[in-house]
Amino acid sequence: MDIKPLPIALASDHAGYFLKELIKTFLIQNNYEVTDYGTDSEKRADYPDHVHPLAKALEAGKHQFGIVMCGSGNGVSITANKYQGVRAALSWTPEIARLGRAHNNANVLALPARFIDEETAMECVLLFLNTSFEGGRHVDRVEKIRVK
Repeated sequence: MDIKPLPIALASDHAGYFLKELIKTFLIQNNYEVTDYGTDSEKRADYPDHVHPLAKALEAGKHQFGIVMCGSGNGVSITANKYQGVRAALSWTPEIARLGRAHNNANVLALPARFIDEETAMECVLLFLNTSFEGGRHVDRVEKIRVK
C-alpha cells in the first residue's frame, strides 16, 4: 500500500511571490502536491498574514514541510518559529538547507528571495526535501528547543 505524502505548504509576501511561484511550478511538475497560503501577487503583502496559517496547518499535521520566503527570509523565519511544532531554517546555500534537515529536523525552509538566485533556491528546495534527519546526537538538541 502506497502512502501518499502530505502536501508541501508554501507562503510568501510580495518580495517572495515570484520565487514562490517558480518553486510551486517546479514542485507540481515533479508530482508534489502543493498548498499555497499566498500571497497571490506582487502587490504589497505582510508575511505574517500568510505564514501564520501555514504554521498552524503544519502544527495540525496537514503538511510535512513548508517553504516560506520574503525579501531577507528573516521575517518569515521568525514568524514560523513562533510555533512549537515548527522549526524553520533560514537557508541561502544548499548546504545550509541540508544541515537544517539533517541536524535540526527543520520542517520549514525559509528563503531570502532578494538574496538568492533561482538555481540556488531550487537546489536548496531539493536538498531540504530529500534529506533525512540524522537523529543520534541531534535528537537531544532538537528536543531542547521546545519551550515548556
